[in-house]
Amino acid sequence: QVQVVESGGGSVQPGGSLRLSCAASGFTSKYYVIGWFRQAPGKEREGVSCFFSSDGTTYYPDSVKGRFITSRDSTKTTVYLQMNNLKPDDTAVYYCAAAEGTSYRGSYFSTAFYDYWGQGTQVTVSS
Repeated sequence: QVQVVESGGGSVQPGGSLRLSCAASGFTSKYYVIGWFRQAPGKEREGVSCFFSSDGTTYYPDSVKGRFITSRDSTKTTVYLQMNNLKPDDTAVYYCAAAEGTSYRGSYFSTAFYDYWGQGTQVTVSS
């Protein structure tokens, strides 16, 4: 059974940085996708990063492009989300999600794409 666990949330001032970690385990395939999502109160869950293990390709929406960077520690199947120049609008609960294999449903920024979800970690950006 695949499990994903997020960590690294917290509070930071505008312009600051945080790094989130997603520790994934239980994959039976070397091919998997890790997505990062966030959900602010009263808003829909929004994809902010997508990482493909097959070739290391990452995708970002325009709202975070140039500020968020995804990387992987392949020895531990851990994916990191480095968040720089944080803004108050980045305040949300951040979730890590995983999909395994090479056959997926829908867009990689759709929640339906992923089968496994972490419990979420709060990120608050405020002065």
